[in-house]
Amino acid sequence: MGSHLPAELNRFVGRERELAALHGLLAEARLTTVVGVGGVGKTRLVLRAAADPAVQERYGDGVRPADLSTVTDPELLDHAVLEALGLTDHTSRPPRRVLLDHLADRTLLLVLDGFEQLVDACAELVGELLRRSPGLRVLAAGRLPLRLAGERLLALAPMDDEDAVALFTDRAAAGPGGRTPTHAEAAATLELCRRLDGIPLALELAAGRLGALSVEQVLHRLDDRFRLLTRGGRGTVARHQTLRTTIGWSHELCTPAQRLLWARLSVFAGTFDLEAVEYVCVGPDLPPESVLDVVQELLDHSLVVREDGPAGVRYRMLDTVREYGAGWLAAAGDAERLRRRHRDWYLGLATWCELDWFSPRQAEVAVRVEAELPNLRAAMDHSLDRAQDTHLAQYLAGTLWFCWVGCGRLAEGAHWLGLALEAEGGDHGRARLKALWVLGYVSVLRGESAAAIAALHECREEAERTGDLAARAYAVHRTGCLALVSDDMPRAEELLRAALAQYEEIGELNSNVLMARIELAMAVAFLGHLEEAVVMCEQVVEVCADHGERWARAYALYVLGYAAWHAKDLDRARALLCECLEIDHAFHDLLGTVLALELVALVAVDGGDPAQAAVLQGAAEGIWPSVGLPLFGSACFNAAHVLCEQRSRERLGDPAYETFRGRGRALGLDAAVARALAGAGERDREVPAAREAAPQTRGPAASRSVRSEGTAGRSAER
Repeated sequence: MGSHLPAELNRFVGRERELAALHGLLAEARLTTVVGVGGVGKTRLVLRAAADPAVQERYGDGVRPADLSTVTDPELLDHAVLEALGLTDHTSRPPRRVLLDHLADRTLLLVLDGFEQLVDACAELVGELLRRSPGLRVLAAGRLPLRLAGERLLALAPMDDEDAVALFTDRAAAGPGGRTPTHAEAAATLELCRRLDGIPLALELAAGRLGALSVEQVLHRLDDRFRLLTRGGRGTVARHQTLRTTIGWSHELCTPAQRLLWARLSVFAGTFDLEAVEYVCVGPDLPPESVLDVVQELLDHSLVVREDGPAGVRYRMLDTVREYGAGWLAAAGDAERLRRRHRDWYLGLATWCELDWFSPRQAEVAVRVEAELPNLRAAMDHSLDRAQDTHLAQYLAGTLWFCWVGCGRLAEGAHWLGLALEAEGGDHGRARLKALWVLGYVSVLRGESAAAIAALHECREEAERTGDLAARAYAVHRTGCLALVSDDMPRAEELLRAALAQYEEIGELNSNVLMARIELAMAVAFLGHLEEAVVMCEQVVEVCADHGERWARAYALYVLGYAAWHAKDLDRARALLCECLEIDHAFHDLLGTVLALELVALVAVDGGDPAQAAVLQGAAEGIWPSVGLPLFGSACFNAAHVLCEQRSRERLGDPAYETFRGRGRALGLDAAVARALAGAGERDREVPAAREAAPQTRGPAASRSVRSEGTAGRSAER
């Protein structure tokens, strides 16, 4: 529940009538679309309306924005909306089904922006979501309507004179030099705003020039540029011409270096950082030492926007500005070369991220790859467009295994790996073998056994034929994972020991190798040798400490937490599992998160808090559909859950247990994790103390649980 809207970076000016009209449409229609030309302020208006407290109070499940401007492949549209909703799904369900299931009984406002390049696919998606989700409402902003039945349109016109002057004055005061037009310039200011047709983007660009020019000078130069650039194609809307004139005028006011960088920056998708610019965009005509200064100049022109976030300082070009630059880049005949340089940079970045995943910079890698996904997708797209570069797409999709698996993007990983492996011209040895075993890994985690078997069998056969020992070890390893989740513990132990021997033979040590040790510990525990499993995981924790690795450490802590619970050391069990949960949640590893919740619940009931246990079981129950069959339908994985439920019901009684479990199902993921991590003194005690103190008889199930509970989770998959 709640709003996930971005904060406003500058003052919202004017548009009171438009906001009132939009609020009226939102109150009466399930689909409202704000349409208008580029730069007219559609995005700002819909976000402002959606942020209104009165609007947010209507939606018990929150307001969610989905920026689709960087999505160019219709097949990724559903994935983008899933991401905007904060959903992670590791199953084989199509993303459309995940969306429909999630939204079926929710009251939510979905704010869609930047869908013009996907208008047909977006219309089909929105239509189906609205038909199947009665509590859903959609607020969209685009240059085109979706043309769906029941759609209410608000055609956003340029600002009137009063609002346009107010916006121009506000942005001028906030811009370089902080210069506000004087009273003597009032007539020229009004004339300038009218000549710009009251288009907010045009006004902001013009205001940015007052640091160097007077209003009269801006107006004079603008008049010159109108004469140069007012000829659009037949039928071109006048406001499109005006906006292009404004952008063109800004382009003309730039220095040659600024124009050059503007054009070259158009190859980036989404946000980008200075390091990428300094590699992709430099040349004899734009030396590396000048890039920072030119970027700053483009920021001053409002042609590039700075964004500060978890990944540090990043930059973004407004779509209209980027498209204008792309036209100049194409006209210069340099687009293909710049796209190759862009692709090469992100190949290198992915390689660096994979290496640094096994290091103290692992958390930084997770944040970085999240920010760079639009550019990584563009790099894969570019490679897939050329048969001679298919191996690069395979390499990139395989190298990003840590993103697909460790950062909760299994469905997208399966998409790219499938495309890369199916593309023509892709028979390039090691790159293809890596893509195959990564696809096998992803398929195991998604519960797609047939796809996993096919990919891993092909990888192993080809690796043996070509003598690629690393690929063979990974294929054996992931086949062992498949046996583990299929409850074939003897075969899982055999394969995982063989894989570890091969890793040692070739000197391989990374997060995958550590996960093989943890998975072997899982198999050993399921076979009844818990002490041996503990030794293995303690060794993994030591290696993780040496290398700063946290993701694999979380799964080792999970196993050790179970062992501590089994030894009745509940304080230690809780400490280990809470650390595990914190790490998994930080990496957005939904699978690890829900498994940890299940064991924290078991520790809670044995610690005298059956209400907490029931709430956490309910929370896990709400998360499992996005992962797969709850606890994989396995007796081994399910035993801890069954035992926890049995003990909670004994202490609470069935009615109270169901009440608390229902409360857990209503929690969102963040709230569920916070609930699990909170100590007893940090939350209300929801059950009378006398009930809490009921005898904690372990019952006959406990003696049967050692083997079947094992580590009670799917850390073995990793």
